[in-house]
Amino acid sequence: MARKSIAEMSFSQVYPLLVQKAERKGRTRAEVDAACCWLTGYDEAGLARQLERGVTYQEFFDEAPALNPNRALITGKVCGVDVATIEDPVERCARYLDKLVDELARGKALEKVLRSERRECSRVISRDDATCGPRARNHAPGPDRKRAHR
Repeated sequence: MARKSIAEMSFSQVYPLLVQKAERKGRTRAEVDAACCWLTGYDEAGLARQLERGVTYQEFFDEAPALNPNRALITGKVCGVDVATIEDPVERCARYLDKLVDELARGKALEKVLRSERRECSRVISRDDATCGPRARNHAPGPDRKRAHR
């Protein structure tokens, strides 16, 4: 049986697993929702609609109202893969979300997980500037950009 790509996976089937991961470590569904909304620009109602529709990860990120520009600040590894090196924009965004939930599960404060301390970068970008979704550019931020935000 051929393995599905992340883009083809049902977000509504993976979402409960993300919530379970957080809840096992004493975090809440509301915190996972906050991470999802922060990353994608969905409000709670929009997130609920996407879950009800059973969209794929591809559709979830393609239809996202406004992808957060601070998502490029998410660094580290998920499943042994450095998120900054992932070329597929949908897979990169899915791994960003997984990394946010991992950070919650490890006990990091929600404000830090959501990179809230970087107020100067909190503007919402247009769909044309996205690094996830249909108009994505296949590049990761370079090391100079990472150092500038530390």
